[in-house]
Amino acid sequence: MKRNILFSFFLLNFLASPVFAADIANGERIFSANCAACHAGGNNVIMPEKTLKKDVLEANGMASTKAITYQVTNGKNAMPAFGGRLADEEIDDVANYVLAQSDKGWD
Repeated sequence: MKRNILFSFFLLNFLASPVFAADIANGERIFSANCAACHAGGNNVIMPEKTLKKDVLEANGMASTKAITYQVTNGKNAMPAFGGRLADEEIDDVANYVLAQSDKGWD
């Protein structure tokens, strides 16, 4: 039993795929190039009530990287899908940038 636990620990810690931290600076660059036209300063020029502000993200169930990643990848309503245009890692960076900015109040 002890051997199985140690073996499992080894597999999980040393053979699992590495998880890379999001690159917030890259997320900002991608956001500026692809998102800022509609979402400058965390606003929304198409649907003004659907901003990227923290309280609005929370109220709409969008205050997680998973939810933002899904929306950016697949699009919704007037928002185009970026899944074919941006790499998964780039979308993850954007999602993390959006959450970081919403936490800071988009200053």
